[in-house]
Amino acid sequence: MEIARLDSLSNFRPYRYNHLDMQIKDLGEFGVIEQLCAMVVEQRSGPDNGAGLGFRLEVDAGDDTAAWKTGTGTELITTDTMVEGVHFTRATTPWRDLGWKAMASNISDIASMGGLPLYAVVTLGLPPETEFDDLKELYGGMLEINNEYGVAIIGGDMVRSPVVFITVGLTGVHSGELMLRSTATEGDLLGVTGFMGGSGGGLKLMLDEGNDAGEAAQYLKECHRRPWPAVGQGQQLARAGVKTAMDVSDGLADDVGKMMRASGLSARVFVEKLPVHPALKEMFPRDWVDLALHGGEDYQILFAAAPETMDRVLTLLPQPAVVIGEVIMGQPGGVSILDNQGREWASETGGWDHFG
Repeated sequence: MEIARLDSLSNFRPYRYNHLDMQIKDLGEFGVIEQLCAMVVEQRSGPDNGAGLGFRLEVDAGDDTAAWKTGTGTELITTDTMVEGVHFTRATTPWRDLGWKAMASNISDIASMGGLPLYAVVTLGLPPETEFDDLKELYGGMLEINNEYGVAIIGGDMVRSPVVFITVGLTGVHSGELMLRSTATEGDLLGVTGFMGGSGGGLKLMLDEGNDAGEAAQYLKECHRRPWPAVGQGQQLARAGVKTAMDVSDGLADDVGKMMRASGLSARVFVEKLPVHPALKEMFPRDWVDLALHGGEDYQILFAAAPETMDRVLTLLPQPAVVIGEVIMGQPGGVSILDNQGREWASETGGWDHFG
């Protein structure tokens, strides 16, 4: 993979175009690449998360591959793709927020293992009429979140496409024991690290025209456009001895089912225990439960632990981390959603499925 073929990035000084209010077809592939290559290196902040474990970046963006020396930790890798018309629209997700969110979904995967995000490569599919200023906004959003979480973009690729898509591949590093989705045991309690349903609520507001004003609406839209992955919470969970975790991306109920299927068990989830922000209840007084269970893209961490471990870890996590259910014997992947009377919660919606 490559973001540019450059003899030496340290000596590279890209040509500064006088007029960047142009389309990428006017700049040409390598003109675009040169500008983005300089941008991701010049605006990167601080040492990377692997430095303390002996990881050292040897070859930066600009060669046929990036390269780094490995240290004493365990390396992680994940990838995710966002496609226009499938995962986002330009009407609901500005370019800068798209960059943030594309990175956030990958950082969240690393967080759910208890790791620290490290190096990213970015593949873009772009129509030739794309404005270069929009592309700069996209990279600006990626750089914003990367500088918050210690991630470095070190390469990528770019192709012509009828719609915009962005694929991020992200590595991470872990100094201890990884948390997995397949290690839950009967009697474990289920917990989440934060509010559920905010992202789904924000998207619903933006799709339902005329109902997105006010502080509550703004909060929900920010939840959808700019989620904050729970990297710190993931590390706290791992250090506290939690063995089982995954991120909540496809909807809480669906992701509980995935964890239970991987662990060969079933679960009960209690509606009254779901952590839901007051803004979601204010904007959706009738739909907030379904949004909390099935909205998706909250990027909090779902985890399972024995009661004594759960009691200890909840004192370490910031609010509103709570217990939402329990692991039981039963059909692998089975999930019962119970109301405060112990009755099954009837829902007409489900989690995200690309092919559903």
